[in-house]
Amino acid sequence: MAAIELHGVSKRYDDVVAVEDLDLGVKEGEVFGFLGPNGAGKSTTINMLLDFVHPSEGTIEVLGYDAHADSLRVRERIGVLPEGFDVYDRLTGRKHVELAIDSKEASDDADALLERVGIADAADRKAGDYSKGMTQRLALAMALAGSPDLLILDEPSTGLDPNGALEMREIVREEVERGATVFFSSHILGQVEAVCDRVGILREGRLVAEDSVSGLRKAAGTDATLRITVGELPSRALDRVRALEGVSGVEQDGSVLRVGVEDGSKTAVLSTLEEEGAEVRDFETEEASLEDLFRAYTEGAA
Repeated sequence: MAAIELHGVSKRYDDVVAVEDLDLGVKEGEVFGFLGPNGAGKSTTINMLLDFVHPSEGTIEVLGYDAHADSLRVRERIGVLPEGFDVYDRLTGRKHVELAIDSKEASDDADALLERVGIADAADRKAGDYSKGMTQRLALAMALAGSPDLLILDEPSTGLDPNGALEMREIVREEVERGATVFFSSHILGQVEAVCDRVGILREGRLVAEDSVSGLRKAAGTDATLRITVGELPSRALDRVRALEGVSGVEQDGSVLRVGVEDGSKTAVLSTLEEEGAEVRDFETEEASLEDLFRAYTEGAA
């Protein structure tokens, strides 16, 4: 069973189309990254999953339930970290988590959840005095209450320092190991690439890509770069490498060659250099980052 299924979903506000004919599936037990530039329709999609907004057309199922008709059942089984979470200024961190536990009719220990997200020492402080990073940690603790089957995390790294972002990713992995599914929306592409199994990219309300990061690289036609450190380099060697099938370009900077290359041509590049008498001292592959792919899918004609 899929954790999330959208079929033909559109959302219009008068003459403005926020989401158009969206088909999207998220498998149980995976971490799915949901990306798109501002105004692409990400927040509208998340709000429809949570039944805060109703689609103009199409069907939405979450954990096998209709997102609208069975919204109460859905909310019992999900945890949500919303973007721009606002605390109750006068309530302590512990009280916030206790409220989340009570709303799920769960038996979690509030202090254990606060310890897990790294703010146990601030449990008795009023949340209105928390920093932005502490507020994000508090919201994550609340989302974890009741061991949800699905976590919806909207910009979860906002306000977190690098250590906090790392801890958040570790918690995501722990939740997946427990059996949860994670729907992860973020503009911090490095975070998405580090933790997500698959990625969906939204552009102007339409899903323009849905695959693993490696699959997106292949579909976008973004070559990897083979970075080769050489010693002696006969001039003919570069000419032969440039003529190889699958090589899109060769640049030389002193003893370093950067060769744009398809996956199947890497061995041919190295073999050709050695055949021509070049001394290959070291090499490594630099693949297109998720940021490169994001630009390819959202700024180009993909």
